[in-house]
Parts: sequence; structure tokens; C-alpha cells
Amino acid sequence: MVLTWELPESVEVDGGTVRWARLGDGDRTVVLVHGTPYSSLLWREIAPALAERHTVYVFDHLGYGVSEQAEGQDLTLAAQARRFAGLLRYWGLDTSASVPTVVANDIGGAVVLRALLLERARYRDLTLFDCVSGGHWERGLFALMRTHHEVFEQLPDYAHEALVAAHLRNATHAGFRPGVLRAFLQPWLGPAGQAAYYRQYRQLAQADTEPYEALLSDIDIPVQLVWGREDRILPPEYGRWLHEHIPHARMHWIEDAGHLLQEDAPARLLAHLLG
Repeated sequence: MVLTWELPESVEVDGGTVRWARLGDGDRTVVLVHGTPYSSLLWREIAPALAERHTVYVFDHLGYGVSEQAEGQDLTLAAQARRFAGLLRYWGLDTSASVPTVVANDIGGAVVLRALLLERARYRDLTLFDCVSGGHWERGLFALMRTHHEVFEQLPDYAHEALVAAHLRNATHAGFRPGVLRAFLQPWLGPAGQAAYYRQYRQLAQADTEPYEALLSDIDIPVQLVWGREDRILPPEYGRWLHEHIPHARMHWIEDAGHLLQEDAPARLLAHLLG
């Protein structure tokens, strides 16, 4: 099975080129933000469905997917948050008449929260699901890759591919459909892809989420939180932590779904986004 997903537009940012796309032409605008080690391919079913009613923007973070990968890029959460706020300005989504609905998961959550609370980005409302937000989230394989990146960078190509594939599979409770796993693997293969994979992981740190934690309770826009009960990457306690820190948020639990609701429960996720 060959997946078709294109980001025909591009914009130059600090560090390289970011690829993006706009779908639909509705009055309300929705911006979808992916996490690691994924890309906007995660939104291949969600974005077109939302575009039936809304204008939808998707993009690949610098260093991910089809956006540029290069040595020396600043891929910290702080840098990605600055770029995200810049993208909203570039798209004209930074005025009171055009502020968007923002949807994010995984490290995309930390990116959009930091942009909102520290970079003065403006949103109409916010949906966060199975996302990095704050607290102690440097754990498991991620913590090992971050701490010992120089070892992982030297893995033989077959061992690197097996590790990335296992990490990707761990994020889905239902399993990937044919062709999907290979599509997510592709940007991280070969010498350049392997270097890019560990480059982004070694730069992700709690130090970039700690500065806004005390501000979470001050968020004054509508927020909904959605979480997969079977998330093995960020288990349910991370969703409960976030709900405690944004007490006015609406909390929804998705049964029989893991970290990637786009893969495990796209219809149920879409119902919450449309609702």
C-alpha cells in the first residue's frame, strides 16, 4: 500500500525549510500539530475530514517528515514554539478576527503550550491529546536516547531501523495498517535520516516545559483534553496531571486506544474535534 500525502507549500525559517499545506476553505481555521518521531502524515485522515467544514493547516516541524533536516538545527521545544508562533503570523492567523483552533499531540502539545504562554501566540480554543505538557516526562527509551545519543548514533543501519520501528509500534494499541509504518520510518533511514533522528531527540528536554507550568492554570480559552486509556508512551497519569493544571479543561478518555489516536481511533478523535 502506497500512502499519498503531500505538503506542496514551503517557508524558510531559522534553520531551514518547513513544508506545509492548506486544505478546505471554511470560516473557522484549524491548525494540526504533530509530535515525534512522526510527521503531518498522522493527519492524513483527520485533516481532509475537518476540511469539509473548516480551513485546515498542516505542516512538518523543522527536522521532521519532509521539512529540512540538517546538522546544526535548533530542534528544542523552545525553538519549535517560536517557529510555530511565526508560522501563525505567516499564515495571517494572529489577529482577533482569524485566531485558529489548535490541535496537538505528543511534543506538539508542549510546542503549542509554550507558544501560547511564552510566545504570545493566540488561539480560539485548544485540543490536546496524549501530549507532552509538563511534569516529569523524560522517561523510558526517550531518556536513554537523549542521555546516550552518541551510542545510538553509531548503531548499524539494521539495528537503528529495528529500534525506530519498535518505538513507532509501541505508540499504537491497534497496530498500523499496511504501509503506514514504512511511511513513518522513511524520513529516519539512511545515514542522514539516522543522524536526524537522534539529533531531534537529544535536544528535547523538560527544561523547556518547566518555564510555563505555573501558567497553565491561567489559560483562559476553551480547552479539551483527550487521552487514550492504553497509551504506553504517556500513560493516563500524564493526562490527569494536565487536567489538574488546567482545571477548567474538559477531559475525555478513549477506550482501547494508545498514544496515536489518529491511528487507533480516528473516528472518535474526529468526533471530539468536530464537537
